[in-house]
Amino acid sequence: MAVAYRYGVSDAVDAYQFTLTLASWLPVTLVGVLSVVLIPVLVRTRREPDQARNQFLSELQAWSIALGTVLAVLIYTAWPWVLDFAGQGLSPQTRAMSLQLTWAFAPAALLTLVAGISAARLRAHERHLNTLLDSVPAVVILIWVLLAGVVDNVGPLLWGTLVGYFLQSVLLLWLAGRADKTLALPQFGFGSSHWPELVKAAGVMLVGQVAMSFVGPIDQYTAASLGDNTNATLGYATRLLALVLGVGAASVGRAALPVLADIHSRGDAVYGRRVALKWSVAMLAAGAAATLAGWWLSPYGVALLFERGAFTADDTQRVTEVLRWGLLQLPFYFGVLILVQLLASQNRYRLMAAIAVANFAVKAAMNAVLAPVYGAQGIMLATAFMYASSYVCYAVAALRYRPATV
Repeated sequence: MAVAYRYGVSDAVDAYQFTLTLASWLPVTLVGVLSVVLIPVLVRTRREPDQARNQFLSELQAWSIALGTVLAVLIYTAWPWVLDFAGQGLSPQTRAMSLQLTWAFAPAALLTLVAGISAARLRAHERHLNTLLDSVPAVVILIWVLLAGVVDNVGPLLWGTLVGYFLQSVLLLWLAGRADKTLALPQFGFGSSHWPELVKAAGVMLVGQVAMSFVGPIDQYTAASLGDNTNATLGYATRLLALVLGVGAASVGRAALPVLADIHSRGDAVYGRRVALKWSVAMLAAGAAATLAGWWLSPYGVALLFERGAFTADDTQRVTEVLRWGLLQLPFYFGVLILVQLLASQNRYRLMAAIAVANFAVKAAMNAVLAPVYGAQGIMLATAFMYASSYVCYAVAALRYRPATV
């Protein structure tokens, strides 16, 4: 709302949306992989002696900092080439702003990885305050943008992003230490017995997650090629979708994995499978209801949240048209969240990776077919096709799995 009020649909928002998506895709991908494969391991460490648990957490912290630092340097140094390849459709002013924003998003890569590890530690203890703290960067950006005297550049967005991610990582690190009852001071090494299992699972999952992680960049690349501030329009619609997904489905999905992992570790896999399938059907129905309500409420919601200052009624109409097509993904996204957690709790990472690669193939093909015809609406429709295919694959995998009884 604050960005819409001060910037509207403009080159600055194009630059911010482009940089945010492309600079964060690899850190967010790694956090996604670690969240899936790490939480079951952390759940098991709760039953181990303090010394063994502390050793694993300290080594995990050290390697996450090292990897985050490498990512930060890589993003900053490679960004001119990223702009030459993926930002060809952007205006020269937008490209210059994007390059300036890397001063915030390069260190944000390190902070994202540290925050992701801390969030996984909290979720392993079934504490979900990290969901609330996801809002910290947005709140800081809000404050910075509103307090800025001049908004003809990306300075407020840059500083709000950098300070917001820093505060989020510090708070999560402190809360994770309280949950684990250890500071987990960084200690390089692979002495913990959990590393072989974790590295093997992460390697398999990384293949699928890297494929899926290209969904955001390919959308930005497609939108940039369409011109006419399509990146900004798509970004506003995506923000509203993220609000629905975050408040509704993401919270349930995050809560499900430690619960299902604990059920599976106690040998009650049949019960865990039955519970997950029931939850999935319920979430599918909830997503369908949300889609119907959202289609009708979209113009009112966009106008209420964004239409002020530099954001005009014409901008409301453009964003509403894109948002409505994006809502079609909700039922399948809601339903598949639980099934993803079920397969993760069963350690079926190879199958999950294969499904992720297939999903990306569907998304890339649908973008190429639909975006030239329908514009930004086609990009959203392609995402709905991707999640529909994902739900079918996961549902078949869950129904055909026959866990051994204990």
